[in-house]
Amino acid sequence: MKKLALYCLAVLFANIAIGQFYLRGEVKSDKNIPLQNVKIFVHSAKVLFQSGTGGSFGFTVNKPYDSLTFTLEGYETKSVYIKTSDWLNIVMKTSADFASKRKQKLISVIKDYQQTSRYKWFTSDETYFQLVENEYVNTGKFPNTGFSLNINTASYSNVRRFLNMKSRVPPDAVRVEEMMNYFNLYYKEPPAADVFQLRTHLSSCPWNDQKQLLYLNINAKKLDLDKIPPGNFVFLVDVSGSMDDEKRLPLLKAGLQSLVKNLRDQDKVSIVIYGGTVAVWLQATSGKDKQTILKSIEELTAGGDTPGESAIRLAYKVAENNFIKEGNNRVILATDGDFNVGETSEKALDELITKQKQSGVFLTCLGVGMGNFKDSKLQTLAKKGNGNYAYLDDQAEVEKVLVKELTQNFYAVADDVYMNIKFNPAMVKEYRLIGFDNKKDALADMGSDLEGGEIGSGNSTLAIFEIEPTDQNKFTTGTTVADDIATLNLKYGLCNDTTTKNITWNVKDEHAAFNELDKELRLATGITMFGLKLKQSKFFPDVEWQTIWNISNAAADRTDYLQNEFIALIEKAQKIYPDKKKKKGK
Repeated sequence: MKKLALYCLAVLFANIAIGQFYLRGEVKSDKNIPLQNVKIFVHSAKVLFQSGTGGSFGFTVNKPYDSLTFTLEGYETKSVYIKTSDWLNIVMKTSADFASKRKQKLISVIKDYQQTSRYKWFTSDETYFQLVENEYVNTGKFPNTGFSLNINTASYSNVRRFLNMKSRVPPDAVRVEEMMNYFNLYYKEPPAADVFQLRTHLSSCPWNDQKQLLYLNINAKKLDLDKIPPGNFVFLVDVSGSMDDEKRLPLLKAGLQSLVKNLRDQDKVSIVIYGGTVAVWLQATSGKDKQTILKSIEELTAGGDTPGESAIRLAYKVAENNFIKEGNNRVILATDGDFNVGETSEKALDELITKQKQSGVFLTCLGVGMGNFKDSKLQTLAKKGNGNYAYLDDQAEVEKVLVKELTQNFYAVADDVYMNIKFNPAMVKEYRLIGFDNKKDALADMGSDLEGGEIGSGNSTLAIFEIEPTDQNKFTTGTTVADDIATLNLKYGLCNDTTTKNITWNVKDEHAAFNELDKELRLATGITMFGLKLKQSKFFPDVEWQTIWNISNAAADRTDYLQNEFIALIEKAQKIYPDKKKKKGK
């Protein structure tokens, strides 16, 4: 009887085996890169499988021949008729649409113009993008230029951190436009019906009497605090071992708790952590239940590796699951940027976040730490994630970013914001955009595109051009020269709206003496000079620190703590970077 039972089982398994075939293979990109998580649809059985690590796959099918369809975001769908006994080598082509999204993105661009590069700079284990300064451009050949606008402020507080440590600043850590953003200077609220207001001013250049400075000022409307949309905030907190320092996780915990105290009942918070593991630490919780949220933040401790890639994916998934239509859906990443598990390069993170932002979720990056701080990675994430980036170096900065400027940093009024400017060759011989410098590798990529940034409620953004005026008499033969210096075209999109809006503004030749400018524009000039000197810009002459101090001090509001602190920073920099001694004549 026992033998009969074994015989029956053997026959049964034999019959099953006859009806099953094991299909194996691997799937790669057209650049020979293994692709994992490719969806593989088996047509006969109408079942779905996925490729694993290294792009390999293996599963059973019921027929010796079958049809399969391979799909993966960013690649062209591929269908094949196969013999199941053969090893399959599948190659998927990158889709044309996705390839354009993966191009390097520029901060500023002059059409058809080639720029030169600069040297590398290393500092401990911190990483910064190699930046290439914008150069002087001949207006007759290249009258058009464009640049992306955002509200990033990280560079200023990071520079402050170095100077307070009595240390020199890596030149690539100095981003002049972010240093001006930090102070939100020269703000004037737009008319009630408008999202933005443009203002321009023309004045003499304090460091070159042959040049002039053109100031462009873009002001964003302030959202009514009683009517701001409900928030769906996902705190993505790095609790890895590298965060075990009083200037890192404890500082972030204090900041996030301050933010929570200002939430409303209609807002909600989720917390995702990564450090050794990735997990949802707190499910979506109403702002009404503040004690639960505060307790969850307080219980965070540091330890483990830094699997940033998988954590970002999970945080976006949580944000999508709790998505509020017409609301403020935002992931707030708090980290030193030191990812060491999963995709860790700036390029890989660029591609990852480009996919994730399609969900309509914004991203804010809060950077902390020193020694291993990865500025380049956080800059990449904020840029690609429709977001902004701030560096928290002390408790005062935490209060500024997460409490005092809450709506400016976490409630956008527009995204994909960028400015096009066309100079009049009859009025401007050459020009140079100060700041808004591009990454070296983005310039090297001839397929790079200009990508706009996010602007938050009540922000004032300044851009300064150094221009050389022409002798207008050269251009007046037989014609009347227009008095416009340039034409501006501000382009932007409203959040959750795919249409592009435009504002056009003509820049008149209305010159004012530097000392007659508004104090805040003069202070912005002092900040610009401060940044250019720290950056050791080849376009900035050997101006003494005292000159920069004099311009800044005369314009600073001495009742403003941040402006007072800036004046003190100039004095600290003067001691760290002493002016070159002038040789005495015999």
